[in-house]
Amino acid sequence: MNHTRFGILKNFLDEVGAISRFTGQFFTEVFKPGQEFRELLRQAFIIGYKSLPLTGVTAFIMGLVLTIQSRPTLEEFGAASWLPAMVAVSIIREIGPVITALICAGKIGSSIGAELGSMKVTEQIDAMEVSGTNPFKYLVVTRILATTLMVPVLVILSDTIGIFGSYVGVNMKGVTSLHLFYSHVFNKLSFSDVIPATIKTFFFGFAIGLIGCYKGYNSNNGTQGVGESANSAVVVSSLLVFILDLLAVQVADLFGLT
Repeated sequence: MNHTRFGILKNFLDEVGAISRFTGQFFTEVFKPGQEFRELLRQAFIIGYKSLPLTGVTAFIMGLVLTIQSRPTLEEFGAASWLPAMVAVSIIREIGPVITALICAGKIGSSIGAELGSMKVTEQIDAMEVSGTNPFKYLVVTRILATTLMVPVLVILSDTIGIFGSYVGVNMKGVTSLHLFYSHVFNKLSFSDVIPATIKTFFFGFAIGLIGCYKGYNSNNGTQGVGESANSAVVVSSLLVFILDLLAVQVADLFGLT
């Protein structure tokens, strides 16, 4: 039993050390000249534009359902007028960033892990090294930067769509003008709601891109390893999203931003 526990701990520490070295290599390469801007733009398009329909639909349903579920409770306390503000604050501060990041971890993390994993097992990465191309800068740096930049954009768009979904939910039982709805929303929002929630999304994006690239770039065991890389990329990046969210809440509370 003790040997089993020691083996699990050793494997965990080895994995943490390997991810740390991979992260250090990323920061070393990202500041070197010769960035692949064309590939960065292509990855930003794939990660951002092609992920928007899924995140947008999810955000709309999330805002709609949250409004419908919250209305009866607020009406019991005579606080139905607080519904737009409550839903908006909930979406912007916590639900929108976390749910969108989890969707991106599932869609983007698995895609990057599978893509780089297949390139690894088919020796395309080795061929790039032989041809004089830096595969780490071309494949890894561009994808991590793209996720770091595009996940916050997806979160902002998802928040906007989710609040509009709340507006639709409010009007399912009654009539509220768009101007009145957004007046309630913006009267209760403050910079302390928006800024910490936006900052942490950059870390969410970085973690998703980093883990997806790490798992794919270090894939082995042939085609079976490709599936394992995609699966573990989703699991680890989703777990990191929750851990980073917990740390962000603690930091925000420490500086009085909650």
